[in-house]
Amino acid sequence: MIRRTIAAAALLAIVVPSASAQTVSQEQLDARYDRAMAAGYKALFLCGAIGNSHHMAKRTPEDIARWELTGIYPDLDPIVQDLPYRIEVHAGTALSTTLGPTLHYVAVDWDDRVPPRIALYKPRRGCSILPIGAAEPVPAAKAERVLPGPMPTMRPQAETPVDPVTADAFQSAYGEGTRTTAVLVQRSGDIISERYAAAPFGLTTPQRTWSVAKSIAATLVGAAVLRGDADVNASAGLGADAADPRRAITVDHALRMATGRYSEAPGNRTDALYFGGATVQETALDGPLVHRPGTMFRYANNDTLAATQAIAGTFTDYPPGKLFSAIGMNQTTAETDWQGDYVLSSQVWATARDLARLGQLYLDDGMAANGTRILPEDWVEYVSSPSGPQPEGEFGYGAGFWLFNDSEGVPPETFAAMGNRGQYVVIVPSRDVVIVRRGEDPTGARFDITAFTRDVLAALD
Repeated sequence: MIRRTIAAAALLAIVVPSASAQTVSQEQLDARYDRAMAAGYKALFLCGAIGNSHHMAKRTPEDIARWELTGIYPDLDPIVQDLPYRIEVHAGTALSTTLGPTLHYVAVDWDDRVPPRIALYKPRRGCSILPIGAAEPVPAAKAERVLPGPMPTMRPQAETPVDPVTADAFQSAYGEGTRTTAVLVQRSGDIISERYAAAPFGLTTPQRTWSVAKSIAATLVGAAVLRGDADVNASAGLGADAADPRRAITVDHALRMATGRYSEAPGNRTDALYFGGATVQETALDGPLVHRPGTMFRYANNDTLAATQAIAGTFTDYPPGKLFSAIGMNQTTAETDWQGDYVLSSQVWATARDLARLGQLYLDDGMAANGTRILPEDWVEYVSSPSGPQPEGEFGYGAGFWLFNDSEGVPPETFAAMGNRGQYVVIVPSRDVVIVRRGEDPTGARFDITAFTRDVLAALD
């Protein structure tokens, strides 16, 4: 793979003292690359799970190893558990404090000849993975503190017919080997059923959304359209100049996974960006065209990143956190690469309740609970319309959302945000229902969200 080869070549330059003194086979180089990626993966998830909890949900390295760091990509899974790590906090503070985040960075050793992999925490911006070979950060003289918000509480709920269905989700009834961490069913804005796995998961536990972030990215684009800061039919700004054929790629093409650009692998594997310390600017914007824009569906992180880069200039005044506050997603954090560009294809941490609020925004036609319009009046129809080229399989694709337009027993207007390891936010407009399922499903296990949605809706009847 081209990107892997380039990244591995850079790794070789760091690791090998002299090209004349030592040569490395491609197999050895790939093995070292996997080890570096595994260390980056571990550093980023330890940092994200601890830092983004804002001390409202106590996470430990042991429970993170059990949940987030097991059953991961097969090439990284055998490596990640045994890599030694250090959790560094700001001077004079401790992770047990209740006065706000004190985490500074996480370091994971992977080779005694080079510096450890570093994931650096910043309040309100979460964790960023630094480039391979980056030196450890200098301790800050004073830690910025962010006071945690009010602690939410579980409201007593009368037993409902939905409860047995949501309970089954924790027993692998909807997929062998799946691991459900949270389920929430909301109707007409009211929580009907809400369950969590054993500690550490609960009301205040954020998890990485993985590709649910793509639907959050589409929401940010919609908010920019409402403000007049974006036009989905305008160029996404790709390509070297106006003569570059990639300049014809629109924001709409990018949201619908239809830019026509080459990507080395379908799906969500962009390891150089996610775990290697490469940046959005380096990795996401330069792929060559292999299809005319708008004619071919290919699921790719880089398409979502191209769409968000098209509105990146608005993030100074309207960062993702401002949108989250407007719709009550107060325990959601959008993370960036180490140069400050948001990685909105995957790198967002949110609680189950915050994701239910995202779904409710769409049920309410883009209106916040206080009556403020967040999205254009036709945005729900736009994101849930299969107007672009379509993927094979059960689900269709709109603009940043998956479509249940051919799922037996599920209303055909149903659409959803979906992410790796079993993250789902299902929106059923005709029933005024949002269904959130969070998980840490190992690679190869698949939670049957269609069957679960069908059973929840039947129970609500």
